[in-house]
Amino acid sequence: MPRKKLISDSAVLTATLRLLTDTGARGVSFATVAQATGLAAPTLVQRFTTRDAMLRAAISQGWQQLETETTQFESACPLNGKGALALLKALGGDLSISPMLLLTADDDPGLRAQAESWRAQVETALALRIGGGPKGREAAAALFALWQGQLLWQEASGKPVRLKDVLKRLSD
Repeated sequence: MPRKKLISDSAVLTATLRLLTDTGARGVSFATVAQATGLAAPTLVQRFTTRDAMLRAAISQGWQQLETETTQFESACPLNGKGALALLKALGGDLSISPMLLLTADDDPGLRAQAESWRAQVETALALRIGGGPKGREAAAALFALWQGQLLWQEASGKPVRLKDVLKRLSD
Protein backbone atom coordinates (compact mmCIF):
# COMPACT_ATOMS: atom_id res chain seq x y z
CA MET A 1 0.00 0.00 0.00
CA PRO A 2 1.45 3.42 -0.95
CA ARG A 3 2.30 5.85 1.81
CA LYS A 4 0.05 8.83 2.42
CA LYS A 5 1.34 12.06 0.86
CA LEU A 6 2.39 14.49 3.55
CA ILE A 7 2.92 17.31 1.07
CA SER A 8 0.56 17.61 -1.88
CA ASP A 9 1.78 17.78 -5.44
CA SER A 10 0.27 21.25 -5.62
CA ALA A 11 2.39 22.44 -2.67
CA VAL A 12 5.49 20.91 -4.24
CA LEU A 13 4.74 22.61 -7.56
CA THR A 14 4.17 25.95 -5.80
CA ALA A 15 7.60 25.61 -4.16
CA THR A 16 9.11 24.65 -7.51
CA LEU A 17 7.62 27.71 -9.21
CA ARG A 18 8.90 29.93 -6.39
CA LEU A 19 12.39 28.50 -6.88
CA LEU A 20 12.11 29.00 -10.63
CA THR A 21 11.13 32.63 -10.12
CA ASP A 22 13.84 33.28 -7.53
CA THR A 23 16.76 31.39 -9.06
CA GLY A 24 15.92 30.72 -12.70
CA ALA A 25 15.69 27.31 -14.31
CA ARG A 26 19.29 26.42 -13.41
CA GLY A 27 18.44 26.76 -9.73
CA VAL A 28 15.70 24.13 -9.87
CA SER A 29 16.68 20.53 -9.32
CA PHE A 30 15.26 17.60 -7.40
CA ALA A 31 17.78 18.46 -4.66
CA THR A 32 16.77 22.13 -4.36
CA VAL A 33 13.05 21.32 -4.44
CA ALA A 34 13.64 18.61 -1.85
CA GLN A 35 15.37 21.15 0.36
CA ALA A 36 12.56 23.67 -0.11
CA THR A 37 9.78 21.17 0.64
CA GLY A 38 11.40 18.81 3.14
CA LEU A 39 10.77 15.84 0.86
CA ALA A 40 13.48 13.43 -0.23
CA ALA A 41 14.74 13.86 -3.80
CA PRO A 42 13.85 10.22 -4.67
CA THR A 43 10.26 10.97 -3.64
CA LEU A 44 10.18 13.83 -6.13
CA VAL A 45 11.59 11.55 -8.83
CA GLN A 46 8.81 9.06 -8.09
CA ARG A 47 6.17 11.77 -8.40
CA PHE A 48 7.44 13.65 -11.45
CA THR A 49 9.91 11.28 -13.18
CA THR A 50 12.12 14.03 -14.63
CA ARG A 51 13.18 17.54 -13.66
CA ASP A 52 11.70 18.91 -16.89
CA ALA A 53 8.35 17.23 -16.18
CA MET A 54 8.36 18.78 -12.70
CA LEU A 55 9.13 22.21 -14.17
CA ARG A 56 6.39 21.90 -16.81
CA ALA A 57 3.87 20.84 -14.16
CA ALA A 58 4.85 23.77 -11.92
CA ILE A 59 4.59 26.30 -14.74
CA SER A 60 1.26 24.84 -15.86
CA GLN A 61 -0.06 25.14 -12.32
CA GLY A 62 1.19 28.73 -12.28
CA TRP A 63 -0.78 29.51 -15.45
CA GLN A 64 -3.91 27.89 -14.00
CA GLN A 65 -3.56 29.95 -10.83
CA LEU A 66 -3.02 33.10 -12.87
CA GLU A 67 -6.18 32.49 -14.92
CA THR A 68 -8.15 32.01 -11.69
CA GLU A 69 -6.72 35.21 -10.20
CA THR A 70 -7.45 37.11 -13.41
CA THR A 71 -11.09 36.01 -13.32
CA GLN A 72 -11.36 37.15 -9.70
CA PHE A 73 -9.79 40.52 -10.46
CA GLU A 74 -12.03 40.98 -13.51
CA SER A 75 -15.16 40.65 -11.42
CA ALA A 76 -13.89 43.32 -9.01
CA CYS A 77 -12.95 45.93 -11.65
CA PRO A 78 -15.56 48.28 -13.12
CA LEU A 79 -16.30 48.33 -16.85
CA ASN A 80 -14.50 51.59 -17.65
CA GLY A 81 -10.99 52.91 -18.27
CA LYS A 82 -10.24 53.07 -14.54
CA GLY A 83 -11.32 49.45 -14.31
CA ALA A 84 -8.85 48.50 -17.06
CA LEU A 85 -6.01 50.17 -15.18
CA ALA A 86 -7.16 48.60 -11.89
CA LEU A 87 -7.10 45.16 -13.52
CA LEU A 88 -3.53 45.60 -14.76
CA LYS A 89 -2.45 46.98 -11.40
CA ALA A 90 -4.01 44.04 -9.57
CA LEU A 91 -2.37 41.52 -11.90
CA GLY A 92 1.03 43.21 -11.84
CA GLY A 93 1.08 43.91 -8.14
CA ASP A 94 1.05 40.28 -7.16
CA LEU A 95 3.67 39.26 -9.72
CA SER A 96 2.51 35.69 -9.87
CA ILE A 97 2.97 36.54 -13.53
CA SER A 98 6.66 36.60 -13.12
CA PRO A 99 8.75 37.20 -16.21
CA MET A 100 10.08 33.65 -15.76
CA LEU A 101 6.57 32.24 -16.12
CA LEU A 102 5.96 34.28 -19.23
CA LEU A 103 9.27 33.43 -20.87
CA THR A 104 9.05 29.70 -20.24
CA ALA A 105 5.87 29.39 -22.28
CA ASP A 106 7.98 29.29 -25.45
CA ASP A 107 9.44 25.87 -24.72
CA ASP A 108 6.30 23.75 -24.63
CA PRO A 109 3.18 23.79 -26.87
CA GLY A 110 0.86 23.11 -23.92
CA LEU A 111 2.36 25.95 -21.89
CA ARG A 112 2.26 28.19 -24.96
CA ALA A 113 -1.47 27.46 -25.29
CA GLN A 114 -2.02 28.36 -21.62
CA ALA A 115 -0.08 31.61 -22.10
CA GLU A 116 -2.09 32.51 -25.21
CA SER A 117 -5.36 31.71 -23.44
CA TRP A 118 -4.44 33.99 -20.54
CA ARG A 119 -3.39 36.78 -22.90
CA ALA A 120 -6.72 36.53 -24.72
CA GLN A 121 -8.53 36.60 -21.37
CA VAL A 122 -6.75 39.79 -20.29
CA GLU A 123 -7.10 41.51 -23.66
CA THR A 124 -10.82 40.70 -23.75
CA ALA A 125 -11.26 42.07 -20.23
CA LEU A 126 -9.39 45.26 -21.20
CA ALA A 127 -11.43 45.68 -24.41
CA LEU A 128 -14.67 45.39 -22.42
CA ARG A 129 -13.47 48.22 -20.21
CA ILE A 130 -12.11 50.58 -22.87
CA GLY A 131 -14.62 50.08 -25.66
CA GLY A 132 -15.73 47.30 -27.92
CA GLY A 133 -15.27 46.75 -31.60
CA PRO A 134 -12.03 46.61 -33.56
CA LYS A 135 -10.69 49.86 -32.10
CA GLY A 136 -11.25 48.64 -28.53
CA ARG A 137 -9.59 45.31 -29.28
CA GLU A 138 -6.59 47.03 -30.88
CA ALA A 139 -6.27 49.43 -27.96
CA ALA A 140 -6.49 46.51 -25.52
CA ALA A 141 -3.76 44.61 -27.39
CA ALA A 142 -1.50 47.68 -27.39
CA LEU A 143 -2.11 48.34 -23.70
CA PHE A 144 -1.44 44.68 -22.87
CA ALA A 145 1.84 44.72 -24.84
CA LEU A 146 3.02 47.90 -23.15
CA TRP A 147 2.12 46.55 -19.72
CA GLN A 148 3.94 43.28 -20.37
CA GLY A 149 7.01 45.15 -21.59
CA GLN A 150 7.02 47.19 -18.42
CA LEU A 151 6.76 44.06 -16.26
CA LEU A 152 9.63 42.39 -18.09
CA TRP A 153 11.89 45.44 -17.99
CA GLN A 154 10.88 47.10 -14.74
CA GLU A 155 14.14 46.24 -12.99
CA ALA A 156 16.34 47.59 -15.78
CA SER A 157 14.43 50.63 -16.90
CA GLY A 158 14.09 54.08 -15.50
CA LYS A 159 10.79 55.86 -15.18
CA PRO A 160 8.09 53.80 -16.92
CA VAL A 161 5.48 55.19 -19.28
CA ARG A 162 2.28 55.81 -17.40
CA LEU A 163 -0.37 53.35 -18.55
CA LYS A 164 -3.03 55.91 -17.65
CA ASP A 165 -1.61 58.37 -20.20
CA VAL A 166 -1.35 55.72 -22.91
CA LEU A 167 -4.90 54.54 -22.27
CA LYS A 168 -6.12 58.12 -22.64
CA ARG A 169 -4.36 58.45 -26.03
CA LEU A 170 -5.65 55.08 -27.23
CA SER A 171 -9.22 55.91 -26.23
CA ASP A 172 -9.32 59.25 -28.07
